Amino acid sequence: MTSRFTELVVDCRDPEGLAAFWCAVLDFEVIDRSGGKVEIGSWVPTVEEVRARQMPPTVVFVRVPEGRAVKNRLHLDVSPVDGSTEDEVTRLIGLGATRADVGQGPDRTWTVMSDPEGNEFCVLRTLAP
Repeated sequence: MTSRFTELVVDCRDPEGLAAFWCAVLDFEVIDRSGGKVEIGSWVPTVEEVRARQMPPTVVFVRVPEGRAVKNRLHLDVSPVDGSTEDEVTRLIGLGATRADVGQGPDRTWTVMSDPEGNEFCVLRTLAP
């Protein structure tokens, strides 16, 4: 018996807005909208595929009434695939992200950022050839 990592759920105030931001960041598409939640992914999951093998998880944005109160205990890391890390940071700022200081110090090889609702994420080294 085993389980699969199928979704990552993010509580937020504006599921549509946050889903649009992350779709632009990750080149994902909205695959479901219902009941105050928006699910995005790089594929449309089927039970058969998920049962057969581990597939990339989707991200579900769920409307909640409260705002974020403390630093995230879990965050996403992204790696640019077709440009430099700094170019990607600039692109993400254009999409609504901001640089964040969580005490990481100046000598890091990654950049800590916040999405439009303040959720931290990191931009890692580029994977571009």
